[in-house]
Amino acid sequence: MRIDRVDRRILNELQADGRITNAELASRIGLAPTSMSDRLRRLQSAGYITGFTARIDPLMVGLELLVFVEISLDKTTPDAFEKFSRAIRLAPEVLECHMVAGGFDYIVKARVTDMSHYRAFLGDVLLNLPGVSETRTYPVMEEVKTDGPLPI
Repeated sequence: MRIDRVDRRILNELQADGRITNAELASRIGLAPTSMSDRLRRLQSAGYITGFTARIDPLMVGLELLVFVEISLDKTTPDAFEKFSRAIRLAPEVLECHMVAGGFDYIVKARVTDMSHYRAFLGDVLLNLPGVSETRTYPVMEEVKTDGPLPI
């Protein structure tokens, strides 16, 4: 499914405010509420809209340390990638995990309470994941830009 200019405006509005009412969204875009409902259903069923969530301030819930971790595997086979992928999805501290090209295999974004929690997470979880041979950790000193909208 291809999206048009109106669909792009809808997606941009939803990125700015996911709690906007259908009536308000229709008003901003210049569509009738029923037309807006039809477009939203179409965008959701086509997979453009993958869900709605609340953004929680991590500091308010005690998750003060953000880290990025480079992970290298001992083998780069389809089976090794699959085993690692299945296991990393089970770690609640992991916010994102991406397979990358370059000097290592994966980059992980994780959030923990503090360095002590990270040390336990590294030893108990990351280093015990299938195939992990090496890690490099980058603690974040300052979050400059987070949760930016997609440039649609």
